[in-house]
Amino acid sequence: MLEATLYRGSPGWLPCFRPAPSKMCQLLGMNCAAPTDVTFSFTGFAARGGLTDHHADGWGIAFFEDKACRLFVDHQASATSPLAEMVKRYPIKSKNTIAHIRKATQGHILLENSHPFMRELWGRHWIFAHNGDLQEYEPDLDGSVYHPVGTTDSEKAFCVLMQGLREAFPGAQPPLPELFERVGELTRDITDHGVFNFLMSNGQALFAHCSTRLHYLVRRWPFSTAHLVDEDLSIDFAKYTTPEDRVAVIATQPLTDNEIWTSFEPGELIMFQCGDVAARMQIPVPECVLEKLRNPALDASASAPCGTQHAALAAGADDDSDDSIDF
Repeated sequence: MLEATLYRGSPGWLPCFRPAPSKMCQLLGMNCAAPTDVTFSFTGFAARGGLTDHHADGWGIAFFEDKACRLFVDHQASATSPLAEMVKRYPIKSKNTIAHIRKATQGHILLENSHPFMRELWGRHWIFAHNGDLQEYEPDLDGSVYHPVGTTDSEKAFCVLMQGLREAFPGAQPPLPELFERVGELTRDITDHGVFNFLMSNGQALFAHCSTRLHYLVRRWPFSTAHLVDEDLSIDFAKYTTPEDRVAVIATQPLTDNEIWTSFEPGELIMFQCGDVAARMQIPVPECVLEKLRNPALDASASAPCGTQHAALAAGADDDSDDSIDF
């Protein structure tokens, strides 16, 4: 299935609106029945990294190819990153893709703090990206196989997830239903510390957890035209798909304005496989996190939206790291 064949200009019947800027990092995931490129979705998503939204503190994307993946990360804003431009023009096909644009809450604007993060478990790569803020989260990683390279709460949480899975199943990976149950147990412990929206994949399935905000849609036959929220860009999927194609797209905020997106319930953990929902469970959400959902001004990961690309990029100007952007 292709996302790469696009056309500019929306058909006359399509609505044209843009939601208010998000006050968090943003996540994008894609799980497919057949290898599919993410060019269309990533084009809109990348614009939120400093152009239509203020997530200018780095970005990254990972494409699985069987048990290994291609990982691209950059501490520059995705809206102006030459590497992001390459990804938009190079249709890499994958059954599982995870991308992230960062609005820093913990850790400097450095390459080692850019999501997604990658680790090995049971002879496969695992990829993880997080949106939220885990206050005063200092897990005990003494004796752990996994340790953070950077300084984010996100990478610490990923190390805890990986170590927990490794200890629960020391010999080999269990069947996916058992794996899903253990992911849920580990997630329950971490979410007590704050906002823990995340995407994680081992190339076989994609796990998505929502503390506050996350949306998804499943594209299936018969396919139709989709139009991006963040760019005047459309694609007619019906021209490039078959009845066997099926794609689940997960995003913090909907990427298109003419498709029906489903909101995750707070605390919902979903496993996507072969482009559809394979399993789901509900995990209790602390009241303090629900209060942040009701009142985003209480969220430590929130900041005032920037009205222009220049203002968005200037958000990191006081950081002492090498995060300059060429216009």
